[in-house]
Amino acid sequence: MFDVVALGELLIDFTPYGVSSSGMKLFEQNPGGAPANVLTALSKMGLRTGFIGKVGDDIHGLFLKNVLEEQGIDTSSLVLDKEVFTTLAFVELSSTGERNFSFARKPGADTCLTVEDVKEDYVSKARVFHFGSLSLTNEPSRSATIASLEYAKNAGVIISYDPNYRPLLWDSEQEAMDRMKSVLKYVDILKVSDEETKLLTGADDPVEASKILLDMGISIVAVTLGSEGAIVRTKEGMAQVPAFESKVVDTTGAGDSFWGGFLYMLIKSNKLPKDISIGEAKDFTLFANAVASLCVEKRGAIPAMPSLEEVEERLR
Repeated sequence: MFDVVALGELLIDFTPYGVSSSGMKLFEQNPGGAPANVLTALSKMGLRTGFIGKVGDDIHGLFLKNVLEEQGIDTSSLVLDKEVFTTLAFVELSSTGERNFSFARKPGADTCLTVEDVKEDYVSKARVFHFGSLSLTNEPSRSATIASLEYAKNAGVIISYDPNYRPLLWDSEQEAMDRMKSVLKYVDILKVSDEETKLLTGADDPVEASKILLDMGISIVAVTLGSEGAIVRTKEGMAQVPAFESKVVDTTGAGDSFWGGFLYMLIKSNKLPKDISIGEAKDFTLFANAVASLCVEKRGAIPAMPSLEEVEERLR
């Protein structure tokens, strides 16, 4: 039994790290991928986690497998494939820590996960199944994702979704909107950034968007607002929770760390999302904001996830 199983991309984020003696830009090899980032946040706080995905049987794939295992994440459903190369993302950071991406993913191993690669009992024995939208960009990973959602829904597993829009990975914005919205019918709990609310709902205003999403049958909707914190909505209403002050170094993984913190609190409550009050959801969001505030103070994503002790200290 796992507390959280996640499916999706596991990749290398190559982030800028100064220049060489000849003036050429240097990149640092950082493990990444949104679902893996979420699991790392949860594992660092003591929960049992497992990952479903595919990497290449290459130096990067073996490195990523070792990183997950070092973080205490089960890798028995991570496939190493000799036929495809591990996905790479090259990240450019602005002076404020914001990111621009360039991907080596044509195809990348993460898009080649098949239905046959996914074990139904691995999904059905989890308390929470978490996924993002990058596994919906291509076949066969799209079908593998849908099959996993069916397994989770049939087993009564809580389904968590974090749509993550990367324009370069879609043929068009319309295709992204259609695919990202197509899975909402499965979702119990949703995290979305203020940049992606319009893609899912047509509404620019995060408050309006959160209500639209809740009206679709989702029990809890959280919208991250960057330095302004986050809003959270349940059937009882909505609350806005301010962010903690941080010395921002790198925003990579900030949203994933936030969601890891939120899922940690949900699991610790031992309640279903539909039974969470707005007061409890507000507490979950405060905790999640504390996790994110620590993550952005370090470089990378997986290496930057804080421990439970660090989070509790920040809350104090």
